[in-house]
Amino acid sequence: MNTVNEKDKQVIESYQNDEKMMILIYSQWCINNELDPVELYEKAYPGQLKNNALIEIIEETVPAKESAEITDQTVLNVLQLFGNDDLAFIVQEHIEKRDN
Repeated sequence: MNTVNEKDKQVIESYQNDEKMMILIYSQWCINNELDPVELYEKAYPGQLKNNALIEIIEETVPAKESAEITDQTVLNVLQLFGNDDLAFIVQEHIEKRDN
């Protein structure tokens, strides 16, 4: 019998909450830098189904002028922490284009 105990549930919920925070940081960084978070995501992961979590969390973003600053390094670190290396690579490309 495969049951998930309470501790496992807490670990899973914590990871899901952290993942949502990562998506929110990424999405808000995109908004702050006048980029489309869905477009960048699809460039990093072509052929994947729509990321419903991303679409839902974009609703929680605020206009750039209302947002706290999210540094480039913060968004890159958070993406890499969650194994989104392809997306971090695309973000890095946009950072380099912007800075040149």
